[in-house]
Order: sequence, then structure tokens, then C-alpha cells
Amino acid sequence: MRIGIVAGEASGDLLGAGLIKAIRKHYPHAVFEGIAGPQMIEAGARSLFPMERLSVMGFSEVFGRLRELLGIRRQLARRFIGDPPDVFIGIDAPDFTLGLERRLHQAGIKTVHYVSPSVWAWRQRRVKKIVKSTDLMLTLFPFEAEFYREHRMPVHFVGHPLADIIPLQPDQAAARQALGLPATGEVLALLPGSRSTELNHLAATFIDTARWLKLQRPDLQIVVPLANAERRAQFQAILAAALAPPPLMLVDGRAREVMAAADVVLLASGTASLEAMLLKRPMVVAYRMAPFSYWLAKRLLKVSSVSLPNLLADDILVPELLQDEATPDQLGQAVLYYLENPHAAAEVMERFKEIHRELRQGASQQAARAVLELIGR
Repeated sequence: MRIGIVAGEASGDLLGAGLIKAIRKHYPHAVFEGIAGPQMIEAGARSLFPMERLSVMGFSEVFGRLRELLGIRRQLARRFIGDPPDVFIGIDAPDFTLGLERRLHQAGIKTVHYVSPSVWAWRQRRVKKIVKSTDLMLTLFPFEAEFYREHRMPVHFVGHPLADIIPLQPDQAAARQALGLPATGEVLALLPGSRSTELNHLAATFIDTARWLKLQRPDLQIVVPLANAERRAQFQAILAAALAPPPLMLVDGRAREVMAAADVVLLASGTASLEAMLLKRPMVVAYRMAPFSYWLAKRLLKVSSVSLPNLLADDILVPELLQDEATPDQLGQAVLYYLENPHAAAEVMERFKEIHRELRQGASQQAARAVLELIGR
């Protein structure tokens, strides 16, 4: 068996590695080739191009590399059409993989897309392109599968790999010990984002919120995990410019460990909210962007919530304070509510556990089974 496969970034590399291992349990000699990251290569994939060439963000960077990206896609299309694989799997990176899937699909090659684009949230007309490009969509979340069924698109909800990895009952005491935090006492995890633009929009507000909270709860320990050296330097510069900055414990990486150690998490909207939910941590979600971007997003978005816990629950489980509502006073009050109302925090944590069980499907095994069924294996 020969399988074409393309991943464009680290999260896709993780998914691809799990899928390759799961398929090889059934077909040990299956050949995988395309574009792979280090984990996929370790699992046995052959990468024809470096995955980093696909890992681009932002209009200007993509535009500057457009000729190269289109050239890579053309070469892959020629290779796979000239020597067809049993199936092609595009993992996330929809701007690159869906175009390739469409060419292969038109040539009679079975195609799978793993990880739905956020077509359910905005630019819903993209689903027509997906239907013409892909034989099977594999989704991480159940509400995504419902969207595709409504559009008569073959779909399989496989669950989320993080739900398989993170235990149903995280060990808060072990996380605190590993970080050198006291076993007792209140801890707040502060996650202002992993991208430069997110820190520019949120870091100062989060620092002011931390100062507000320290006035209410002087013994509150506040821990800030930072994604890399660049984000740490950026955060430290913003902290140094703050008026009467509060004492904060900065940590390099280890965001999951910091969230597990916390009583409450204050974070920028994004995938961190999924991790916080799986870790059963009460959270407050915030986001800010440039005023015009926010104006445009409000008109394009087709969903009433932006955080994954609320989308998955189809309910307002966690407070979302966006743009002008993301003030130190309002953010601080929302965090304080959880600290002062342990019963409310416990109710939210129980709902998180229910969602965790729903997402814990054995994602790699489910995805492998769906792919093999598609090609009659």
C-alpha cells in the first residue's frame, strides 16, 4: 500500500505521525510519501520537501513565497498523478492541501482531508470547494461533522488527539511540584498568546489585570508561560514599561504544566482554551485585535462564541471578553468569581470532563480505520 500525505506545520506533523503508526499496525509495510515533519519521518514517512517551506503565516510572507509554494504543489501533483497512490491525505494547511486534493481527485485518486478548516465559522461557501476536492473529511470536533453532514459531505468525527493524551483527572499537585510552586494557595495561569501580535494587543492588559487581582488577593501566585525566547523578551519589555508591575513568575514553555498547576487560567482565545478545558481548569477567555480586523471579523463570523469550550458545549460555559470588553477590571472580576465561588468552578470542571470524554475517541485509530474503509482495505 502506498499513501500520499502532506502536513504543513507542527500540529499536523503530530496528527500525521499518529495516523501513520495506526495504519502501520494493520499494514506494516505501507509506504508514506509527500511532505512530512520530524515526527512523521520518525514514524516512517518520506518527505519530498522540507515541511518548513509550507509553514508560512501572514499575507506578505505567503505572497513572497507564492511561486515556490505553487511550484511544490505542481511537482507533488505531477508525481502522484503519474504514479497514483492508493489514497492521498492532506493534513490541515487547507490553502495548500485542498488545491492539491482537487487536482488529484479530478484525476481519480481518493483524497482525505484531516482537520476541518473553520468553514463552519466563516466563509461557509468554501464548503463547495471542499466537496469537489475531497472524498472524506476527518474532523476533530463533533459540531464540525454535523456541519458537513448538512452539506452532504462524507465525514467522520475521529476525536481530538489531545483528549487521548491528557488524562481525565490531571495531577495538579504534581504540576505544582514540578514548577516549584507551593502545594497550597491560589495560583493563576496567565497566557497572553503565542504570537507577537497577540502579546502586543493583550500583554499590557493582562499585566494590569494581574495587578488588579493582587490588590484583591495579595497571596495569589501568578505564573506566565511564554512560548519561546522571542515571546519572553517581548513580554519582559512590556512588563518593564508597565506602571507598578506586579510580581509574576515567568516560565519558558511548559504551558500545559502551568495550566495544570493553576486554579484559574486567563488566556488569549485559541487552542490553549482547548488544553485548559481538557485539564479541567476554569478559565476566562480574552481577545483583542486591530479595530478594523475586529469590525470585519464580527461581520464575517457565523458563530456566537469564539472559544472552543463554548462551541463544543453549545453553551456559555466560560466568559469571553473581547476587544473593548477586555479591560483589567472586567477580566479581574471574571477571574475573581471563580476564586470566590468554588462550587461554580467545580460545575464548570464537571462539564469539561463530559466534553473530554466525548472527544476521547482514539483519534489516530479512528482516522486510520476511516481511511482504510475508504479505499476498501
